[in-house]
Amino acid sequence: MAAEFSPSSATVGQSAPNFTLTGGDGKTHSLADYAGKYVVLEWTNPNCPFVHKFYDSGTMQALQKAETAKGVAWLRINSSAPGLDGYQTVADVASYVQANNVAATVTLLDPDGKVGHVYGARNTPQMFVIDPKGVLIYAGGIDNKPSPDAADIPTATNYVTAALDESMAGKPVTVSTARPYGCSVKYASN
Repeated sequence: MAAEFSPSSATVGQSAPNFTLTGGDGKTHSLADYAGKYVVLEWTNPNCPFVHKFYDSGTMQALQKAETAKGVAWLRINSSAPGLDGYQTVADVASYVQANNVAATVTLLDPDGKVGHVYGARNTPQMFVIDPKGVLIYAGGIDNKPSPDAADIPTATNYVTAALDESMAGKPVTVSTARPYGCSVKYASN
């Protein structure tokens, strides 16, 4: 079944592929809705220890608040398939967002994994940054400390923050790709 999915078409330095998904708010959202803004895509799984590292410590919510306050659209995407670890319904997302004080713009559901495959998302959390021209300027792990230990966060280099800060300052992004780490995305077929 994996043959039906095309290889990743999201490439740093090129236009980010558009997509349309249902949000945790029950509404339809397209990447094109955020044209002209910086956009962060965060692949997530509520059960992943690496995701817990950032949410239990409040780090991810603080990043979401700081960046959305600057006008960045922060889109969380869950590509877990029905019946697999981390799968969420619209109602599950609403509960999770409230219980965890999620400050993202919206959480999107990709249960068939099509968007995840287009972006080549392999892990949670895996991050992508798109500039206001729609160009993918960063893809990879959130930082340089691939562990589930929250104690590593203060000494880590956050690649998402760095990419946004550099690009917003008119500078080239120093680290535009990094090895993603975390739990595997729970696609229906890999």
